[in-house]
Amino acid sequence: MDDTTGTLDEALERIHVSGPERDGWLSNHAPMAVEALVRHGQASAVHRWLDRYGPKLEEMPVTGAPVTALNWHEALGDPRRVADWTAYFERETAQAPWRDVLAVWWPRLLPGIAAGATHPVIRVGHSVRTLLTGEETAPRVRELAHALGYWAARHQPLPALTPLGPAPSAAAALDRVPPVPDQSGGIRDRFAQLTGFPEWPAPAQDMVPRPGEESAPGPGQGPTASPEAARSALRELVRASTHRYATHAHGEPIMLVHAATAPNAVLRTLPALPGDLWTPSLRAAWAASAAVTAAYAPREAAPVPASAAGAPDAGELFARAAAHGDDHTIKFTDTALDVGDALAFSAAGRAIELNPPVF
Repeated sequence: MDDTTGTLDEALERIHVSGPERDGWLSNHAPMAVEALVRHGQASAVHRWLDRYGPKLEEMPVTGAPVTALNWHEALGDPRRVADWTAYFERETAQAPWRDVLAVWWPRLLPGIAAGATHPVIRVGHSVRTLLTGEETAPRVRELAHALGYWAARHQPLPALTPLGPAPSAAAALDRVPPVPDQSGGIRDRFAQLTGFPEWPAPAQDMVPRPGEESAPGPGQGPTASPEAARSALRELVRASTHRYATHAHGEPIMLVHAATAPNAVLRTLPALPGDLWTPSLRAAWAASAAVTAAYAPREAAPVPASAAGAPDAGELFARAAAHGDDHTIKFTDTALDVGDALAFSAAGRAIELNPPVF
């Protein structure tokens, strides 16, 4: 639903004086958290939340050399150019409809979906959801520019991956993701150890091989699904990764939320994209979810919490997340509400239990 209070635009204007990262490379979660708070009826908590979170943030870095249509390749993936990238997308979205800008840049950025611990694509997903469901105000369009600029600056593809055989479902595929050998380092060290993922989704009857493709394509290739088949598979992935948090969050309760929130950001963005981008989006979302799973998931599952049988309603659950105040918990609960079943709500309850509260 659209925000009729004006709170979201006010919050975004406060946030846009800050850069997308702090303390070296930790992400600025404010735009994502405040969008979720407003969407779920917690607008009155937004400015209090920002007052608490804001002192962590750093000013937007100064610009250097402008990014242009001719030199963007050399600036891609250079975090020192984040202000240049942000200014570029502010110009682009001022000169053309935001959907057109997104359609051009989404396939360019998609190979780097896991960059920045998946936060750039998550920020894009929150921004696009707002633009699709409400008024296209200047702060909301500017937020998309900031999100795309962050993604372009942090863009970095995953290592080359070997297919490990097909999996029959998203849940089975996640279960078969091999953990990286050393789960003690930072996310970039862990991603550098990735070697292969299960093949998912498996070819279906409504998928047609592209000309010249082999019958057993590698990662990032494969049959082209119909747009609706791709969206259905992406919904399955979001549901499976959200459910899996209920039994695996104890491994790393902060980082594992991204195995669900990253593909959900892609799912939220699909309606703004041309249909021919939906299948590549599904493949990239699977790679991001699998990468986070490999990097952080524990080898052993925990029992499903007893609370799964008596989950609260959506409003009560999100109110608990808002009162808890942790940005990752707020965003994960937002995704759990999209899934909407008892196990997803239980998973959100685990985030509330395991992550340190802010308030």
